[in-house]
Amino acid sequence: MELHEVTQELFGPLAHLAGEWEGSDGMDFSFHHEEEATGFTPYMEKVQLKPFGPVDNGEQHLYGLDYRMAAWRMTELDQDPFHTEVGYWLYDAEAKILSRCFMVPRGSVLIASGQVEPDATEFLLTAERGSTTNGILSNSYRMSELGRIATKSKSLFLQTIGATSQQPCSKWPISADLSNTQTAILFLD
Repeated sequence: MELHEVTQELFGPLAHLAGEWEGSDGMDFSFHHEEEATGFTPYMEKVQLKPFGPVDNGEQHLYGLDYRMAAWRMTELDQDPFHTEVGYWLYDAEAKILSRCFMVPRGSVLIASGQVEPDATEFLLTAERGSTTNGILSNSYRMSELGRIATKSKSLFLQTIGATSQQPCSKWPISADLSNTQTAILFLD
């Protein structure tokens, strides 16, 4: 597969994200099994985003970023990461659809998508638990745990990228003019 030049026309909002990133301002909000309650955990994260494309699905042409992410609790930097992801960011320039597809080694996969302009600096990607398109799927143990923790929930995946060069980047320090990158998975009733 021949890689095209990474342009906003082909890669949309992903064009400025290719590279390796590291940040130590992460804050995880999740269920803590030891306390049997939700809580916040500060963390450090490293992400690699490698461009590829096009990938042709008939008439659809996707450009994307192959990514690998690992996160360490700030109190456990000398240990194995507490969270890792492997996946793809994909952009369909003709349909203006951005997707994030990833898997975590706990037995969960997610595909979240949304309509996104190529020059967007903020966007909303959605996924619904159990859906076969833009869905969140997990192994049976994870589903029973999620059901116990968030019984009446549908899931919404939100990815926001802010673009102001005057403010320092809070998550992935980068040399381009992006800042305030944050990721959150929210459970809504």
